[in-house]
Amino acid sequence: AVVSTQSTGKANAPDPSKIPVADALGVTIVLIICSYLGKEFVRVGYYVNNDYTDPEMRENPPDVPRFDMVQKNILASNPRVTRFKIDWDGQQTTEEQPIAQQNQPSSSHDEPIVQVPPVEMSMDAMAF
Repeated sequence: AVVSTQSTGKANAPDPSKIPVADALGVTIVLIICSYLGKEFVRVGYYVNNDYTDPEMRENPPDVPRFDMVQKNILASNPRVTRFKIDWDGQQTTEEQPIAQQNQPSSSHDEPIVQVPPVEMSMDAMAF
């Protein structure tokens, strides 16, 4: 069965003082994890490239990153999606196991849509 839901999320920007200098530029990921009743059911990852817009700064980056001059390029057209089979009723205690990975979410489903009762659902976003 396929669960169909839509949500919009917002998150604060990361605290630049907590980002190690060696990790400030280059390729990283944004990872969105969705769970229901404490069980992860989907994980979506996007590749992100952080780099200076100024060619001179790309060639000779400063010792201390200038985050006000860094541009994020998110490869939003090619997300990495992992789905996990969970017990939607909350009756069983089975371990989460990946059931499918794909590079783009599918737009058509052959399986029936499951109506999820209104129970707490959480979505976490992390930037690496």
